[in-house]
Amino acid sequence: MSGDWPAWATEQVEVVPPIAMWRQAAGDLIEDLQVRLLPWLDEGLIEHIGSTSVPGLPAKPVVDIMAPVQSLVSSREADRFLAEAGWQLVPASLDRRPWRRFYVLPEGARRLAHLHLVERTSPRWCEAITFRDALRRQPALAAAYATVKRAAAKAHPDDREGYTAEKARFIEKVLSGIE
Repeated sequence: MSGDWPAWATEQVEVVPPIAMWRQAAGDLIEDLQVRLLPWLDEGLIEHIGSTSVPGLPAKPVVDIMAPVQSLVSSREADRFLAEAGWQLVPASLDRRPWRRFYVLPEGARRLAHLHLVERTSPRWCEAITFRDALRRQPALAAAYATVKRAAAKAHPDDREGYTAEKARFIEKVLSGIE
């Protein structure tokens, strides 16, 4: 990877046992983001998503937050307000997920949190919430996902995209069974 990238961009993939403070950290971030993003938010709550939002689930130690915005285009105006709090925009050319605007909150060489700005009407919004809620309701499903995550981290310790692709296959299978 390029030496011009911040250290957190090349951070190794590591899945750790659940940490009780993830919930509080997410709550604190959501409280701050509710104020910072208010002009761009659509109806609905800012949500704690991802594995750190599922009690007892091992995860990368990065809190994922998803905020419902009215428009990805108009939400670009929030960049300055997010930067004031330390959030760093991942350019769309690197993120390659046109359905969101993606930010990282780093602390030194590691990521503390991810922020996904997603239009509330986007299918991705519903999918993230549906998958999270399924994991929360079904301990056996959460355990199966933990197994997938650990294997993906072992197979792709230096490849976040490879790790994500391995998990995506499991997520898609679960979501197709829910519909």
